[in-house]
Amino acid sequence: MYRQTTEGIEVTVRPDFLDQESDPDEGRWFWAYTVVIANHSDETVQLESRYWRVTNALGEVQEVSGPGVIGEQPVLSPGDSFQYTSGCPLNTPSGTMVGHYIMRRESGERMRALIPPFSLDMPNIARTLN
Repeated sequence: MYRQTTEGIEVTVRPDFLDQESDPDEGRWFWAYTVVIANHSDETVQLESRYWRVTNALGEVQEVSGPGVIGEQPVLSPGDSFQYTSGCPLNTPSGTMVGHYIMRRESGERMRALIPPFSLDMPNIARTLN
């Protein structure tokens, strides 16, 4: 699992390779990732939007942004958490993701809650450092 806290907003990510959704012969590898957003601050916040930077093993970058997550813009009171699962297809057998959420506080002020960088790797593959 990967975890990062920004101003009391903790984001935890757990990626999982989905063999049944992948087709290496067709150049398609697929991961699900489960995200938990926990509000450890003293103020209610609402997730307004998301930004993702997805990089495949060739260094090709795709940026994804938009309102909310999975069609929702959850409101988190202090102590609340929100969990969702989404997916990411790649045209290479590994890659990375990183990003942030724009959160709006009760005061109207907006902040970026950072999403920790995490790797999308097939299980049981030997790794070598260059």
